[in-house]
Amino acid sequence: MKIIKSTFFPPKDFKAINLLGLIIVRKDCGRLTEAEKNHERIHTRQMLEMLILFFYLSYGIEWIIRLIQYKDRMKAYENISYEREAYSCMYDLAYLKSRKIFAFGHYYKKKQ
Repeated sequence: MKIIKSTFFPPKDFKAINLLGLIIVRKDCGRLTEAEKNHERIHTRQMLEMLILFFYLSYGIEWIIRLIQYKDRMKAYENISYEREAYSCMYDLAYLKSRKIFAFGHYYKKKQ
């Protein structure tokens, strides 16, 4: 996992973003914790399972669905199934060793 620092990206609401397994961290946010790195590793696994293109396509579609559902940009983001899995499991540093394929699907219908 390669991590680079950026002054203007990602947007101020976010500390880091994972683009094709490359982690971009805002310079003004400091270092990523091990839990945050694990969060991004979970996203990388999700991307690989969804053959990258389908990950981004489904992520965007689900964000639009959640935006309509919650009418709030951050609430929509927090309820994307990929994010819910990553946030729920980021503190379990051994999670990826036992994670089942397409585990994010469990978080799609589950209410938060």
